[in-house]
Amino acid sequence: MKIKATDLFLAILALMLIGVSFWQTWLGLSQIFGGASFIIALVLSLLLLFLIWMLRQAKIEGRNTTGLILMYLFIASFCFIANFNALYTRFMKTEIYSTELKKVNDQMNSLQADVDSRLTYSVDAKTRQEILGDTNQLMIQIQDPANLGIGPEARTIISRIEKRLGKSITPLTPVSQTPSGYRDLAERMGQQIVDMLEVLNPDEKKLKTDLDAAVLKWNKKTQQLIAQSPDIINTTAVGMIDEIVLDYNKLGNRAETTLGSTKYDFEPTKSTAQDVGKIGYAFRHAIDNFGMYQFVVLMGCILLDFGIMIIVLLVTEQGGGSKTSRSSEGIFGPQRRSKTLLD
Repeated sequence: MKIKATDLFLAILALMLIGVSFWQTWLGLSQIFGGASFIIALVLSLLLLFLIWMLRQAKIEGRNTTGLILMYLFIASFCFIANFNALYTRFMKTEIYSTELKKVNDQMNSLQADVDSRLTYSVDAKTRQEILGDTNQLMIQIQDPANLGIGPEARTIISRIEKRLGKSITPLTPVSQTPSGYRDLAERMGQQIVDMLEVLNPDEKKLKTDLDAAVLKWNKKTQQLIAQSPDIINTTAVGMIDEIVLDYNKLGNRAETTLGSTKYDFEPTKSTAQDVGKIGYAFRHAIDNFGMYQFVVLMGCILLDFGIMIIVLLVTEQGGGSKTSRSSEGIFGPQRRSKTLLD
């Protein structure tokens, strides 16, 4: 029996691809089977190697390979699922956590906007946005070093706000002629205008204040964490996500209690950050956020588990299937026979 270069090449390629598949299958199955995942991954990989050898032999001998192909696809599918889970979770973990963090933070912002739309104000939403814009401009103008305090420019803005608001605004005075004194003046003027906009009872006012503070807090913390290195994101994101979700549910339940279930029906949310690494989450996240990275991981897993089977089927020549031809075959293929000259 003679081993040809093609046999050696295919054997090495099969060992390399299925060897990597074995390692990733072991990692991917560990969250389900624990320590037993090593044995399961080893058995699956050995079966794949054996089936690859059987496929090549069957094609060389001219036998039908359909049954072996179906068996290989069935076993390789388990490895593919585990491989994708392990590879996707490893290479996409930072993006997964960043996406989940942005998602729950956006939910907090949506909660604020949703609750705010159900509160009672003295003017309509469009006018309120215009007044808030002018209020921000007023607060900046009061602290302008070139014209500190309530000067001509600030009074012009106040007049514009009074016209939209339909109420008179009381000009306040700074507690001191210092930058901090004028900053305090700007904040008090802004708060005065906001208070005039609202027609809220104490519970509603407290709810709005707490919601605004929570949104400001989590927007800042989310932006800071996303700007950090992948290692920091991967180690701290889950804890922050859980905190945001806890705060979100707490404030949402308060909003339903304060406004009444007929006016606001809150639906609690649940973080899926704890599911990262579990089979099923990787596929769900990849489908929802499919792009180039997801495509590369998918193609890599297909190559690991199905590539060698496709290569063997393509490069192996179909044999005639006769008994005579099979008797002279090597381990991985037929041997070449020299011609015999008859006297």
